[in-house]
Amino acid sequence: MEVTLELIKKLREETGIGVMECKQALIEAGGDIEKAKKILREKGKEFLGGGGREAKEGRVEAYIHHSGKVGVLVEVNTVTDFAANSEEFREFLKNLAMHIAAAKPRWVSPEDVPEEVIAEEKAILRAQAEKEGKPPHIVEKIVEGRLKKFFEENCLLKQPYVKDPSITVEDVLGELRHKISEDIVIKRFARFEVGEE
Repeated sequence: MEVTLELIKKLREETGIGVMECKQALIEAGGDIEKAKKILREKGKEFLGGGGREAKEGRVEAYIHHSGKVGVLVEVNTVTDFAANSEEFREFLKNLAMHIAAAKPRWVSPEDVPEEVIAEEKAILRAQAEKEGKPPHIVEKIVEGRLKKFFEENCLLKQPYVKDPSITVEDVLGELRHKISEDIVIKRFARFEVGEE
């Protein structure tokens, strides 16, 4: 069975475990979600969110930059309302909204980037590498490296955190998950800027 982005996303949502670890477990399990969960547990991974309960609670945060020209709405989900009302969670949400205003992400994670956008980006990066006269066997490596950079610039979870660029938003989210022992999912966001299409 093929390991699709949908499967990885589902396993990640059910366990609260990182994308790459979920992907690896699914590959080992041949695409079987229950088997992948068993593999993760055998590796000593702790599932967040009370044994697979979904993150359906949470909050929406609004942020308007003092210039009045940039605004952000972001929805972040938790498993319990108790966690959603905790001081740490609210602080994270406020900082996240400010981060989105400053860093201008386009998607939450690389899995959310449409296939056609990735294909188009790869074609551009390939053409650039070829124009630079790189040998064919090196071109693909260059494309993958630059695509990673594209995700770091455009995907919220992969961006260097505005308040501490030595870590990513994903790292901050991971820390918070462990602090409140619950799954936390950045569901969606919208960023508005005056005069922007």
